[in-house]
Amino acid sequence: MVRTPLTPEERERGERLGRLLREARQGRSMTEVAAGAGVSVETLRKIETGRAPTPAFFTVAALARELGLSMDELVVHCALQPA
Repeated sequence: MVRTPLTPEERERGERLGRLLREARQGRSMTEVAAGAGVSVETLRKIETGRAPTPAFFTVAALARELGLSMDELVVHCALQPA
């Protein structure tokens, strides 16, 4: 199965998610946050840098919980915005 290429808007949404997670870490290490969320450091790194712009829902939910972010905050901050 071939995955459809992401639109520029979807890439931008992934970058906004990454920025939000980086800011929410507030100096905590990637290792600490990733371990607390039950994800790999490499997964967190890819999300934060925008290289994984469409992470799995449960990955995002676990990171949000670990960082004290509500899902509502994520939706508001990362909603798809038309070009």
